[in-house]
Amino acid sequence: MLAKEKEKELTLSIIDHIKNENFDEVNEIFHDCGPETMASIIQHLPERFRGAMLEHLSHSTLAGLMQKVNIKLQLEILSKIGPDAANRVLALLDVNFLTRLFRHYPKADVDSFLAEMELSKAEYVRKILEYPENTAGSMMTNRYVTVHTGFTVGQAAEKLKTFALYSESLNHIYVVNEEGRLEGIVPYRDLIISEPGENVTKIMVEKVISTHVLTKRDEIVRLLQRYDFTALPVVNDEEVLVGVITFDDMVTTIIHEAGEDISKLSALNKEIDFDTKPVSAAIRRLPWLIALLFIGLVSGTIISRFEETLTQVVALAFFMPLIAGMTGNTGTQSLAVVVRGLTKKEVDMKTAVKLLWREFRVSLIIGLTCGMLIAIIAFIWQHNIYLGIVVGGSLLLTLIIGTFAGTIIPLILYKFNMDPAVASGPLITTVNDIFSLVAYFSTATFFLSKLT
Repeated sequence: MLAKEKEKELTLSIIDHIKNENFDEVNEIFHDCGPETMASIIQHLPERFRGAMLEHLSHSTLAGLMQKVNIKLQLEILSKIGPDAANRVLALLDVNFLTRLFRHYPKADVDSFLAEMELSKAEYVRKILEYPENTAGSMMTNRYVTVHTGFTVGQAAEKLKTFALYSESLNHIYVVNEEGRLEGIVPYRDLIISEPGENVTKIMVEKVISTHVLTKRDEIVRLLQRYDFTALPVVNDEEVLVGVITFDDMVTTIIHEAGEDISKLSALNKEIDFDTKPVSAAIRRLPWLIALLFIGLVSGTIISRFEETLTQVVALAFFMPLIAGMTGNTGTQSLAVVVRGLTKKEVDMKTAVKLLWREFRVSLIIGLTCGMLIAIIAFIWQHNIYLGIVVGGSLLLTLIIGTFAGTIIPLILYKFNMDPAVASGPLITTVNDIFSLVAYFSTATFFLSKLT
């Protein structure tokens, strides 16, 4: 609470300085507060003051700010400070940050900036931009230390000292042959306890887990969960080491993957955060909801087909929300289990069959328990044993159907190389509503003579 009050005071002070054109004081305020506070202030600063302030902030301050705000604000900052100042700010940023930013930057501006960048850096950025987004190649860094197979421990240690400030990961040195192929890794601990004259190939770990440049992000996350990595080497088709995904990039990858899956499970296929404007948020949500709206109309058609049954036994309407709701809930639970499982391991036919058999037994136990319970309640409430049988039996059947739907749909999507998380909770719920109503009213119609 105190931090928020302090931030509010700083924001008001900055606005006063901007009004009075005291931009040196604005720079001093930003210099004294951390990048996170800086980012929060600029996000909440009124639009009419933001442009004037950005034009007068120092290049180093802007570079620090760029790394703490979202992509939309990054692009806004660069557009408002002008091309010359933008180039100077971009020159202060890490190459890997630039490659992520340039995927959203106008191509003409990217080419203009790369033309002024140091040749080796420009070539590296161009190479990274060639890889598809969310692949290992697009996330890797070239800031790591390699030694050739002919190096001694002493030579490797000297090279590590030389590039200590350059490298993003000092836990391992990567051993490559003359063609650049990855031969092994040397943990830092093994390096410092070994004899200086010993060859690095004698102490290196030969069985190295690496990933291909075109490996997708979800597969990388699966590797990270399976192995205890501090850095993940990236190789090309010839097994040549071309980059490394570092620990902080791994954490970012996991967060992004989890965030996307949560959005998809909620039928949100684009990012929506606290700062998204109402119209934009509504437009991003509408496509799925409109599709589900039309699918939901099928439920109304089903009810109309069984209008006579419902008219003769009005009590059936009392249990409709319960049947549909329970079926949707169990389907969503199964969906969550499958999607979470798919992030941890590959699924073949044997595993899929085993999972389906497990989920069938789970649904049977849940269905029998809930079915018997609601059957007793329906009998006591309406004094009709056949109504209890209809409601309880329908619930048992629909819970089995719902569980199967929540299990099979994501497995089918996975089989066709589609993200299983797109089998979102609302979709599973809507589809299960249709199945549950058909099962419920069909069962009720079969027992209609006993219910009236």
